[in-house]
Amino acid sequence: MEKVKVYFTRDLTPEGVVKVFKKLEKELKGNVAVKVHSGEEGNQNYLHPEFMKPMVDYVNGTIVECNTAYDGERDTTEKHIKLMENHGWSKYFKVDIMDSEEDITLDIPNGKVIKKNYVGKNLLNYDSMLVLSHFKGHPMGGYGGALKQLSIGIASSKGKRYIHCTGKENASYEDMFHADQEKFLEAMADAASSVVKHFAGNIAYINVMANMSVDCDCCNVAEDPCMQDIGILASTDPVAIDEACIDLVKNSNDPGRDHLLERINSRKGLHTIEAAEELGIGSREYELIEID
Repeated sequence: MEKVKVYFTRDLTPEGVVKVFKKLEKELKGNVAVKVHSGEEGNQNYLHPEFMKPMVDYVNGTIVECNTAYDGERDTTEKHIKLMENHGWSKYFKVDIMDSEEDITLDIPNGKVIKKNYVGKNLLNYDSMLVLSHFKGHPMGGYGGALKQLSIGIASSKGKRYIHCTGKENASYEDMFHADQEKFLEAMADAASSVVKHFAGNIAYINVMANMSVDCDCCNVAEDPCMQDIGILASTDPVAIDEACIDLVKNSNDPGRDHLLERINSRKGLHTIEAAEELGIGSREYELIEID
């Protein structure tokens, strides 16, 4: 069986993002959603809109986000819209907070932990999606990449809490921090699978390995990056692209590597990848193809 192709460039420029995407020879048709991380107010590590602009323009995409399930500057639509303006997203792109009005549910009949995923109803406005992720650590998931963007990232505020609480309805804010870790990671994989199936192949993934802190862009106070930048990856497989990023970290001789791996491993981050592969939305067997 042919391995999944993951394209990789060390050219960490806006043009490099487009260059590696073109290697996929993947046309994203119709109305294209581009999922990014808008960055919490105060975060110094998120990727800025200027870096994303050539890629978003190339697919003629709309920047999509969803409200958070924790206190901050993105937990209501009104505040989130203001942050999108303050961080420059609205200056360059059309912006859509997908859960600004109401939720819909995506069914997950074969889900390991959850059998439905709450997402903003505006997801239905899009024919295809580009998941444009900043690869880094994460306080709860271990790492953030394509699978996290597909799951927590695209879930509505209600959906984020539902995933964190492993399917507990009407869960409290505190419940999010006390769920069984492996079940939480499996719930993320479940949610990711529902979005992959919703777009039925009309989806592609880019992971940018830059500004790699152990903390996520959702942290308003985050550690500074612990590793040197590595590059940009593109694939049509969310499992393969995340696995490739983890392997690039493991194979690095950067002195900050162990700090990032400790965060990933202490949160059992690889279990999300394992669960997603078992759900059939991707493969951990990949071929890394480096381009200039």
